[in-house]
Amino acid sequence: MELFDTHCHLNDPAFDEDRPEAVKRMLEAGVTRAVIVGDATNDGSDVTGLLKDHPFLYGAYGLHPHDAQKWQESFAVRIAEVLKKERFVALGEIGLDYHYDFSPREVQKQVFIRQLELAHELDIPAVFHIREAHGDAYDILTSCIRRGIRVQGVMHCFGGSLESALEYVRMGLYISFSGSLTFKNAPVLTRCAANLPRDRILIETDSPYMAPVPLRGRRNEPAFVAHVCEKLSSLLDLSVEETALMTYQNALNAFHIRSEEASHV
Repeated sequence: MELFDTHCHLNDPAFDEDRPEAVKRMLEAGVTRAVIVGDATNDGSDVTGLLKDHPFLYGAYGLHPHDAQKWQESFAVRIAEVLKKERFVALGEIGLDYHYDFSPREVQKQVFIRQLELAHELDIPAVFHIREAHGDAYDILTSCIRRGIRVQGVMHCFGGSLESALEYVRMGLYISFSGSLTFKNAPVLTRCAANLPRDRILIETDSPYMAPVPLRGRRNEPAFVAHVCEKLSSLLDLSVEETALMTYQNALNAFHIRSEEASHV
């Protein structure tokens, strides 16, 4: 059984003390692929270094909505340069976050649109961070599609309604569930996961954040995506092995990774 953690932050300082051990635990848990998400406020070397050392890891790179007010057009050049490097498979995470509002909402919208345009120019999927902003996100994505901008990629750590998820799926996007799917107070999410087209569902950890049940309160890590897979399998009435295979293949499709090119551990 192989698992694919489609969104994690192994480059985060939370792993500075035991990053090699976390990678070892990941592999021992059957997590043989993962996407490491970088931050365009730095040069991306924290991700490129991990990819150089571990051929089973992939990279994403973009400006998070928290940092939208830092945007300069030079960021577009930097992002494009990084995404041309080997095994970078997505631009992100990008989007809107109205929970914290660390950047003004109008600025978030403008930077979101600019990075969607950049993803289109590069013909690369995007990783979307949308929190308490699905209405505006839908309007922006719809407007971009009408302008001829290709919208592709993953709604990461999805926390919206089934209705919102289905709208994104109709756009051609994938929906990724994190440890929050295992939480006891997540009936909206479990309903969503149980009713989506199975070829559009992904799993992730978003580590070091959002540790799943039964590991709440601990630092999250890629190995723990197995618990998300287990929860999803129960909702879909599939075996864990079937769910792992399904989400693994979906991840390859979402990030345009040809199976014969996926490096085996």
